Amino acid sequence: MSESRPYVKEACIETLEQAIAAENKGADRIELCSNLQLEGLTPSNDLIVQVLDKINIPVRVMIRPRTGNFLYSEKEITEMKRTVITCKNLGVEGVVFGVLKADKTLDIDIISMLTNLAFPLNVVIHKAIDNTPDLLKEFEKLKAIKGISTILTSGGAKTAIEGCGVLKEMIATSQNAIEIMPAGKITFENLSEIHCLLGASAYHGKQIVGKLS
Repeated sequence: MSESRPYVKEACIETLEQAIAAENKGADRIELCSNLQLEGLTPSNDLIVQVLDKINIPVRVMIRPRTGNFLYSEKEITEMKRTVITCKNLGVEGVVFGVLKADKTLDIDIISMLTNLAFPLNVVIHKAIDNTPDLLKEFEKLKAIKGISTILTSGGAKTAIEGCGVLKEMIATSQNAIEIMPAGKITFENLSEIHCLLGASAYHGKQIVGKLS
């Protein structure tokens, strides 16, 4: 990473037009979703193909079969597995998912299975971790899973600024083994301020490089 670009800016988008605009405005990577008004669901295969064809920056794909909680049925897990395989076949750079148990702790068995299935893609554990009762304890569990590259989190708070204390601790203890990517109301307007607070290697937001539509 060059000195002129000290961190990765990941834009969260839901259309081809937004993907093209994000790249043109300086995004280093995108997270492709559908239904951002529902906090992001799995995009269609057609949209994934279109985006991969039109942009040159890495594409990570959200794998979330429905809105609501992150406690999934066997049928939904099977759907997630199919999507992981599809993403591998299409050539995306990474996949994004999170699975909880009934007690709201991470479902490490299913996360491990999906991570192994995704290899060699990068694997991002998304903000489902922010719903756990002890985020730092769950973070330690994720460190033991080979293949997880990134954790997307606002430190258990509504925004990255509110969760900066936990985010700082996660970044300090990750020892560069897992990329901690702060999220939560991070925009092109406050990114520099947040980077001064956290010093992370990557940041995520719908307006990380400005308004896209």
